[in-house]
Amino acid sequence: SEIDITKSQDGKDVVIGENCVIGMNAVILPGVCLGDKTIVGAGSVVTKSFPEGNCVIAGNPARIIRDI
Repeated sequence: SEIDITKSQDGKDVVIGENCVIGMNAVILPGVCLGDKTIVGAGSVVTKSFPEGNCVIAGNPARIIRDI
């Protein structure tokens, strides 16, 4: 079966709050919202939103590892 490369899903915005830090090689998927003062660990894969902010997230999938 052939893949039709003309068909694709619509993109979604990524919202990054104020004073966020994103570590090297982190991946933030479409539709994710990060609240103010969110720190994303290097190499993390962020698959869901963390709109409350003020936290450190890391891992694959990313989860809260510390509140600030």
